[in-house]
Amino acid sequence: MQRLFSTFPNNWPGAGLLLLRIAAGVPLVLEGVTEILGAPRPVPFIVAGAATVTGTFLLVGLWTPLSGALEVFIQLWMVISHTGHRGVHGLLLALAASLVMLGPGAWSIDARLFGRKRIDFQGR
Repeated sequence: MQRLFSTFPNNWPGAGLLLLRIAAGVPLVLEGVTEILGAPRPVPFIVAGAATVTGTFLLVGLWTPLSGALEVFIQLWMVISHTGHRGVHGLLLALAASLVMLGPGAWSIDARLFGRKRIDFQGR
């Protein structure tokens, strides 16, 4: 994962990426959960489950490039299949594509797992 991104930005850029992850993940989780709980929507169950898991991964910043790419495909499917408002799904598609290109930021599980490590040589 570290090879994909040279840094995991902190401070204001990190907060911006966190906000971007929230804006992309929350609608996906809400849509998936409402479909799983039986709300009358024309979305297959497998897409609803994938949406819920993908949105959750985006919220916590786990496997962000993969999760963002999966959201791109989910939103593209929603635009093509004419379920919901095309403009909203197009915007969520753009947010997810941005996350794939920019990365998760410092406030994510990806940064904790794959971020730059500091090595202290105290044995010398």
